[in-house]
Amino acid sequence: MASYSLSTTSKLADDRRISQRLRWLLIIAGLLTVLMVLVPILIVAFSWSSDQTEVWQHLMATQLSTLLRNTLVLSLGVGIGVTVLGVSLAWLTVMYEFPGRQWLDWALMLPMAMPAYVLAFTVLGLFDFSGPLQQGLKAYWGEQFALLDIRGEGTVITVLILVFYPYVYMLSRSAFLSQGSDVMEAARVLGARSSGAFFRIALPMARPAIAAGTALAVMETLADFGTVAVFNYDTFTTAIYKSWFGLFNLPAAAQLASLLLLFVALALFAEKRSRGVQRYTQHRGRLFRQSLSWPKAWLVSAFCGLVLLLAFIAPLIQLILWALADGLEAIDQRYLHLLWRTLSLGGLAALITVLLALLIAFSRRAVRPAWRGVYDITSLGYALPGSVLAVGVVLSFASIDRQLLVPLFAALGMEPRQLLVGSLFALLAAYWVRFLAVANGPVESGMQRINTSIPEAARSMGVGGWALMWRIYLPILRPGLLTAAILVFVDVMKEMPATLLLRPFGWDTLAVRIYEMTSEGEWQRAALPALTLVLAGLIPVALAVRQSSKR
Repeated sequence: MASYSLSTTSKLADDRRISQRLRWLLIIAGLLTVLMVLVPILIVAFSWSSDQTEVWQHLMATQLSTLLRNTLVLSLGVGIGVTVLGVSLAWLTVMYEFPGRQWLDWALMLPMAMPAYVLAFTVLGLFDFSGPLQQGLKAYWGEQFALLDIRGEGTVITVLILVFYPYVYMLSRSAFLSQGSDVMEAARVLGARSSGAFFRIALPMARPAIAAGTALAVMETLADFGTVAVFNYDTFTTAIYKSWFGLFNLPAAAQLASLLLLFVALALFAEKRSRGVQRYTQHRGRLFRQSLSWPKAWLVSAFCGLVLLLAFIAPLIQLILWALADGLEAIDQRYLHLLWRTLSLGGLAALITVLLALLIAFSRRAVRPAWRGVYDITSLGYALPGSVLAVGVVLSFASIDRQLLVPLFAALGMEPRQLLVGSLFALLAAYWVRFLAVANGPVESGMQRINTSIPEAARSMGVGGWALMWRIYLPILRPGLLTAAILVFVDVMKEMPATLLLRPFGWDTLAVRIYEMTSEGEWQRAALPALTLVLAGLIPVALAVRQSSKR
């Protein structure tokens, strides 16, 4: 009995030592992950130590005012547009009954699957001078028909609104569903009209959700490169690309990226400021949709259907027609190589990002509650444009190559060379910094569902250390890990700026192919890779629809 007690005590002591060692290992690894996210951002933010006076004099004399003006106008236009369109669609589908409401309720989320640059070149292919619409009207009206120039600022703003309004639609729809009909009924009893109850009660209560959706849309607008490139509409993202590959001046590109970083910070600050210190307490009320008279019901149905037609159905049909026009010849060896590289990059990035998100989730729980906010830094990457991250990653890795690896190779008698810059690792680093926040959400949600009594019961049965992670945590977290991997995988497939700037030689992807073809006006040849990305983008939309249906 004494020997059994001694061996049990020894085993418990060993388990405690293993747990303590594992805890510190998780903390150190988690902090290193935070540092990996923070370093590229800091390098971009402090890029002004390099003297680029001549470049800035040239920019100020030629483009800087245009860049500032276009970026501001684009952000404001898209912010206002997505707010008005997303909130109105959410309010109509939640509060009123009209023909087609049941399928429009979820179908209005489908434009999320359409990359903005895909919708952009599809719109040009349909409505430009040589497009079927204007050519058909000219054939019908003859020389009396004046061709319209659709490559203006309004078209760019409209395209981005049609792609990004689902951010506001989903969040405000969820907020309106939570309110139910009780609040509106109480307002009507007190004498308020429907419009007054909406503006004075329902809209203020949903304002935090609306502000969050609008901020996401504005940040995506600031990060956009493909759409503005298609329309030759100069913003900071195109200026960064031209400075890097046109002027071959990476420090100037970093300083432009820091200004774009300032715009993103202002968007985040405005979103937080708009919420203020107000808090809204509400319960999940009953929902009774109002019936509309038949003219109003059909008008509402036509409005929702028109938005869906312009944002998703018509572009999808056009892509299918273009792809069918090329036939099986479009599925050549080049396309298969592009598809394989895209899937490989997406799979690798998803695996690394999910592992890092899992590491962050465990590391967050290994520290004291007061220190857990440090790990929120890992969510900053998603707010940053891909072009900004690309500049930060290149400057970070160039410094490591120059200060560490090149001297190391020289000391070992090897040929000094850059190892990290231009490598596949640099591109993957940009991916996991950018999309770590995407993976953090599902993984953290799964961790919160694990009751503390479950691992405690396992420890009481002698399961501890790594065995506890493999036998308890990972099986429970499997759905969240799978969701996170799918979301990151699809986001990486659609990512254009970071891939375009950082890809190693020979590692073109479907998104890069679309950029190359649209730069030459080859809409039809860009259709098949674009259609592939749209079909892949339907996967996370289906997950979002499934999640939103669980009231």
